[in-house]
This record gives sequence, structure tokens and C-alpha cells, in this order.
Amino acid sequence: MKKSLRKQVLQELKSLSKEEKQSMNDWLTEQFLQHPFYKEAKTIATYLSFPHEFQTAKLIEQAQKDGKTILIPKTYPHGKMDFVLYEPEKLERNSFGLLEPQGEAIVFEPSQIDLIHVPGLAFNPSAYRVGYGGGYYDRYLEHFPGHTISTLYPCQIQDFQPEHFDIPVEEVLIYERNFRSSLSCHELLSPRDKPSFYTHVSNQWFQLHKRSYLV
Repeated sequence: MKKSLRKQVLQELKSLSKEEKQSMNDWLTEQFLQHPFYKEAKTIATYLSFPHEFQTAKLIEQAQKDGKTILIPKTYPHGKMDFVLYEPEKLERNSFGLLEPQGEAIVFEPSQIDLIHVPGLAFNPSAYRVGYGGGYYDRYLEHFPGHTISTLYPCQIQDFQPEHFDIPVEEVLIYERNFRSSLSCHELLSPRDKPSFYTHVSNQWFQLHKRSYLV
């Protein structure tokens, strides 16, 4: 089931135009930077994006300007992952095609990280996620004491049953018109629509507020 879900969502993500992605990325980045988790965090772990994903470059740039310590994942065989200091000069592409730190890196312990920005392909209405199948984040988050947050496009909300080892994220930011179980990534907002900001608390979704964008 997860394999077919990954394929479906991946196809939708890759079908987005540059303009569609830019609109969603800008809004999600703004909401992330306004979020209390971000404002309170000193050390933030994020990721370096695939082209089809939410783009983290502007987020990383602004976080550095704000004096945050930025970490990115470094993976190892057998599903192990650490978060290490973001040092662009040490990045090389790994077997998945992602930029990843090579050589010696400064590793941070989970207790030293305030917030993890968690990637994923699909998320259900209880904030459980389907990633790319490596299990790196589920293993890491099992004992992580800090906050977690994800940034989603509409089609990434899907109905599926989590497995016993899956770990939900704490909060999500979703760019969409109306929340429902499954939504196409192409059902985007017009300038006068109202994006919504949802948070995951006790396995329920609550709409906190809406912002109107008037032009």
C-alpha cells in the first residue's frame, strides 16, 4: 500500500509547475518563520530538498540570518541517521541524489536539537507520515524530546493506516483551500482565497486561524 501511495503522490508533486510550487513555497516558508516553534528554537534540523519537495533554501537562509544553528541529516548504512552542522562546502550528492555532508562533520545529539523540520511524501489526518521507505526519521524520532513540524502541499494529505513503528509529527503547515482527506496539488488558492494553518494535537486536527490575502 505504501509503495503505491508513494508513487501516486510523487507523480502529483512532479507534475506541479514552477509557478505553482513557488506560490506554495513562499507561503509555507512565511508561516514556518512565524511559528512559535521556530521563534523559540535555537538549533533547528531541516533537510536539503529534492526538486519535487517543499524547497528549504529560503528557510535555511533566513534562519541563518536570525542566528539559528542549522543542522541537516547525514545517513549511514542500516537505517542510521545523525543531524550534523550545515556546512555547504562539505556537501556532495549521495546515492539518492541528495546533497549530504561528506567527511568529518559536527554531530548534534537529539537533546541538543530544539526543532526538527520533518520531510515526507504523504501524511494522514493524524499526522503520521509516509517517507521514502528508509525508516530513518521514524527511528530517530522515537526518542527525540524536542518539537517536530512539517510543511505540506495539498496532495500530500492522504488516508492510510500507520504501522506500529510510525511516528507522527507534532504540527503541520498545509497550503490548501479546504481540508479534506485527499486533495490534488493543483487545487491551489486564488489570491483571494484563505490559506489555513492546522496543528496536530492529541491526534486531532484543529484549524487555528485563517489569513486573507487580498490584492
